[in-house]
Amino acid sequence: MDDKISVMFSEQELDKRIRELGKQISDDYAGQSIHMVCVLKGASTFACELAKRITVPVYFDFIKVSSYGNDTISSGNIKISKDVDDDVEGDNVLIIEDIIDTGKTLASLMELFKERNPKSLKLAVLLDKPDRRVTPVNVDYTCFVIPDQFVVGFGLDYAQKYRNLPYVGIVEQ
Repeated sequence: MDDKISVMFSEQELDKRIRELGKQISDDYAGQSIHMVCVLKGASTFACELAKRITVPVYFDFIKVSSYGNDTISSGNIKISKDVDDDVEGDNVLIIEDIIDTGKTLASLMELFKERNPKSLKLAVLLDKPDRRVTPVNVDYTCFVIPDQFVVGFGLDYAQKYRNLPYVGIVEQ
């Protein structure tokens, strides 16, 4: 791994903020359960860490979507290569994503889940890049808002590298 990476959020900063978010979500869903849907692959680290800090019952599920095809720009048309295993009708669904930038993919994903008639539908993201947003998406829970920089670590990758870094870092050019 030859790229130079500077730390944006340390492991300790991530832990502190995820604990705070876990408490907020637990308070919001007190007395209820959550059907947590992790968007693969990038959100898996965040979803696991967040779930450990939520005190209400959590049911895990996973979905894998793509909207890029062979391009570097999102088409906004999502392709599901792995759908959730369980029906979400009547459930409190919490979509977990690693990063939101243009909003195209998540807007499509949220519409897809609305059609499945959940009791409630919310979105939690580790990182939000609002400067890149072209499609409005309501993000209910955000760990960090970041500028338009290319980041890796804590599940986020660069050509499948760096997902295992315990921090979020900026790839230096």
